[in-house]
Formats: sequence, C-alpha cells, structure tokens
Amino acid sequence: MVNAKPDLPRERRERARPQAVQTGGLGQAKLNPFGDLHTLQHLSARLARGMRGVFEPLLREEVRAWAEPLAVQRFSDYRAERPDRLTAWLPLGMDDRTALLVLDGGFVLELLDLFFGGTGAAPAEMPAEFSPAAEAMVARLGQMIAQPLTAAWEPLARVTFTVGRCEANASMLSNFDGDDALIVTRFGIAPGSAKPSFIDLVYPVSALKPHGTALTGKVVAKAAAEDAAWQTALTRAAMNVRFPVRSVLAEPTIRLSKLMSLQTGDVIPISFGQDVPVMVGNDRLGSGTVGTSNGHAAIKLTSLASLEGLTQ
Repeated sequence: MVNAKPDLPRERRERARPQAVQTGGLGQAKLNPFGDLHTLQHLSARLARGMRGVFEPLLREEVRAWAEPLAVQRFSDYRAERPDRLTAWLPLGMDDRTALLVLDGGFVLELLDLFFGGTGAAPAEMPAEFSPAAEAMVARLGQMIAQPLTAAWEPLARVTFTVGRCEANASMLSNFDGDDALIVTRFGIAPGSAKPSFIDLVYPVSALKPHGTALTGKVVAKAAAEDAAWQTALTRAAMNVRFPVRSVLAEPTIRLSKLMSLQTGDVIPISFGQDVPVMVGNDRLGSGTVGTSNGHAAIKLTSLASLEGLTQ
C-alpha cells in the first residue's frame, strides 16, 4: 500500500505486553493494589544501570541496558506468554518472601560458552534441561544481579535478596500459583549493536505489599533529615582525637669513625636557629621559638604551615 507505514526495526520484544495497571472487573479482584507504579518503574531504571556492570565482564564488550514498562498479570498468563523453549526460573528470596528471576535458556548457554572461552554461541538444538554447569551459571547470575538489585532497592527499603534453586519447569516452583498476581519488570541487555536478550524480574503482588506505602510515593531517593544531635556528638568525638606533637631542636651528623669512638662524657656539639620545626605525626605544623612557660620548657609558635590544603 502506498500510504502504509514502513516497518521499523524494534529492540523491544515483539510479543504484546499487558497494560501496566489493570483494574478489577465486576466480581474480580484487582490485580494491582498499588495504583500508579511510577516508583517501581524508577527503581527498575536504577537497576538497569547496574545491570551493565554485571553483563559487560561476561559479554566482554560494552552493553546497553534498559528497563521496559511494567506489566501486571497473573502467573498463568505470564507462563503462557513465555516462548515455548528452555527457560531458567530462579527464585530470589526477598527477606521472608520470594521474587523470581527469569532468563531465556539460549542466553544462559551463550554466557556459559563465553565463560569457558568460547565465542558465545548457543547450541543449534536446545537441550531439554540445563546441565549442572548451566545451573551453576544461572546461580552465579542471580548472585551478581542481587548486588545491584539490593542497591536499587536501598532508597526505598532495606531488602536482602538470596538465590534459590534454578528450575527449568515453572510448575516446580512451590511458592507460585497460577492465579497469583505478578508485577513483571523486563530488562533489555544488548552487547554493542547486537540483538538484545531479555531478562524478567517478577515480583508477586503479595511480596510487595509490605512496601506498599513506599511504592505509592512519587519520590524514591529522598534526602534524609540531618540529625543535629548525631552531628554534634560526631564533632565532639573527632575533636577529642589525640595527636603526638614534637619539636626537633637539632639533628647533628657525625662520621662513623667518631661515632664508633664515642665514650661516656664525650660532648656532641649542636646548633639550631631561632625557629625550630614543630611536627604533628610526620607532618610539619609550623615553626616556633624555644623558651619556658611556668617553669617548663616550651615552644612559642611563630608560623603555621599548610595543613591538608588549608593555609592558616
């Protein structure tokens, strides 16, 4: 057709995604009780930046990573949406609840081949299940992703993520039921200009309910109010730190032959100028004049040196 729009290359997954926010119909429970998922989308964008540090060493080149719009759907619908091929289903303990990391089997096998020095090529015919080495790679990926995931959640809540046992069959997941409502966060990982692979991080709605108040907020990284009492106590503690102060009056030098012939009663002559150096640890504090104060030897500071870039 003359007026038809040309086909444009797309990096996003071609399969249609459900809308991010779904409302419950008559007599049907609402899938998403949090309303606007702006905060979780912002958290996913933070995690996408952290994904680059995970996959660039594995793929051995610069990686583009991004977060796609969120989707809310039931677990049975999500499983039906997945391609009918080998998939890694990795539970991630989320404190006392469970999230799910979902990876395409082909992508896992490509990473495994790169890990053992290959070119990153997946087998022409995909196996029916993962080998022990592939399962170990999935567990390794989970541990590596858990670090930026924890950092991404930190402004929102302190959550500890732990890696469970990888399953190739979703029906073997004990903590997930077909009717469970899920929030699906999808990440694109593309090395250089290559076609992207996709990783899904799936949160059951029940696992996010303890963080419902924070998730409905508009701001994730909110600056904490200053604690004046804590700052005062910290300043006092710092001001009570002790430093050794010393002065070097003279440092005479003599030949080794004379040093070896010294005896009790011998005199070593010294001389020093009007000002002597005053040291704090190994750093020069300044200079001073030797004298007495209240019957004790003392040094009167006549000049101060630059300390840590600050001239006094």
